[in-house]
Amino acid sequence: MHRTEAARRLRGRWAAFSRALAEYYAGPYRQMLAREQRDEDDLFTLIVLSEALGVPDPAAYYSAELMPLVAGDFHRWHRRMGMPRSPLNHVSCC
Repeated sequence: MHRTEAARRLRGRWAAFSRALAEYYAGPYRQMLAREQRDEDDLFTLIVLSEALGVPDPAAYYSAELMPLVAGDFHRWHRRMGMPRSPLNHVSCC
């Protein structure tokens, strides 16, 4: 019983140390990493919706399956891209 309690405390300390170390290294770059993640998400959304936006997409058959994944963020995406209204006639989010 005593050995398992010591092992549990050691795992807890190791987890706390690991979180602190990750915070130390990633903390100063958090804003930059979030911006890069948002840019990647915007590009992914553009690729998935390219056929609907009128851009020929050779992989439209495969990207159509991904449309439900980007539907929830569509409004924020088109606002971030500088479009005050939805660019798609069949999608009215505003």
